[in-house]
Formats: sequence, structure tokens, C-alpha cells
Amino acid sequence: MYPIYALWSHPRSMSTAMERVMRERGDLDCAHEPFMYDYYVHRAVREMPHFDMRPDHPVSYPAIRDHLLARAEKGPVFFKDMSYYVMPHLLEDAAFAPRLVNAFLIRDPVASIASYFKLDPEVTPDEIGLEAQWNHYSALKAAGGKPVVIRAEDVRQDTRGMMARFWEAVGLPYTERAFDWQGERPKDWDQVGGWHGDVSSSRMIRPLSEDEIRAQREGFAALAKQHPVMNDHLAHHLPFYEKLAAEALG
Repeated sequence: MYPIYALWSHPRSMSTAMERVMRERGDLDCAHEPFMYDYYVHRAVREMPHFDMRPDHPVSYPAIRDHLLARAEKGPVFFKDMSYYVMPHLLEDAAFAPRLVNAFLIRDPVASIASYFKLDPEVTPDEIGLEAQWNHYSALKAAGGKPVVIRAEDVRQDTRGMMARFWEAVGLPYTERAFDWQGERPKDWDQVGGWHGDVSSSRMIRPLSEDEIRAQREGFAALAKQHPVMNDHLAHHLPFYEKLAAEALG
């Protein structure tokens, strides 16, 4: 059995760009949010906008898990997903949870919440995602695990340096080819193409500027005037983000 590397993210956290880096390594069998099908299709917690379901994709949690385990019989697997899709039942899954090499990707919720509201103003508190991430991370730590946390902003400021530290932390070798995206957009991104924006046509992760950070904060404030609930989401999730950020790779 080969390793299964799991990147647990929250929506609009730059996770798709991180997935692209991992795909471009060329040594991992990669899956795009497989457990989304359990949350939005099998359990139908709510209807996900901009989602074109693949008819051949397993939909229940056990079926998705078994599909990933089968792929890991042939080689190392990477998937990125959301903690809120699988919490808390993943932690009780003795057949799967111990197989995972766990990492968590976080982004400033000022940026991620505003980005989500532009695509789906009906987003629920669970879908903001940071509380579920913190609960997931805390449970893994309490069980003796060593999950890794990485900040999207740090990756953008020093992509090669942060990815080198990330790969070392999860037991993967450094791979220069991962940073120049020459291949076509992954086919399994088509099912959620409306969520991907620039990353579908990008060739690399762009550096983060002070002007962009300022624009993110101004954009949040402007959008929150139309959707005051954004302030409630931020107040609720910011403490979980700060706890996770305190654990992040430096």
C-alpha cells in the first residue's frame, strides 16, 4: 500500500492552485475533492452551485474511501478536500484515517469569505470551513498525529521555499517541475469549472502584493455592506483561523 496525502482546505483558500502544484510533480495520482460527492450528492446537505456531477464518480463516503484505497494499491495518491465534508465521521474510520498523511491549507478569511460570496451569497457557516478544519486538526493532534499547516499567503510570498518545507514535512522530495504548469487543465476540474477562475489558465502561483492585500480588505468591506452576514461569518471563523495560523510552517 502506498501513501495517501490529504490536503484539507477551506473554500477559496488557493487549494486548487496547490493541487495543481501537486499534480505537476508527476509522481502522484491526484483526485479533486472526491468527498464533495458525499456531502453535496449522497447526503445532499445543500445544493452546490456551479457543480456538474460526474455520473461515474462514487458518491457515498464508504465508496469514495474504498476508491481512494484501491488507487493507493497502485501508487501514491494525493487528494485535496474540505474538512467539513468528512467531519466527524472520518475520525471514526479505522480503515482509512490512519492511512492518511494529513496537511491543512488556510487563507485569511477576509479574502476567502469575500471570494466565496461573489460566487455563492447563500454560503452556510459550515461551508466557510475554518471551524471544521480546526476541529479536524485538533482531533488529529489529540490522537498523536502530526498534521502540517501551511498558509496560502506564505506560499504566494515564497512558493518554492514554502513548498520545499511542506514537502519535507510530509515526506515528499523536492520537484522543480511542479512550478511551471505546462499541462492542460485537469479533466476532473470541469465538474466545478465555475469555481476555479484564474487558476485554470495560470502557469504558476502569483506573488502576493501589498496592493492586493489592501484590495482584499477593501473588497470585503464593500461586499459586506450588501451582505452583512459576512461580518458574522468572519467573527465566528477568525479565531479558528488564528489558532491554525499559529501552528503553520514558518
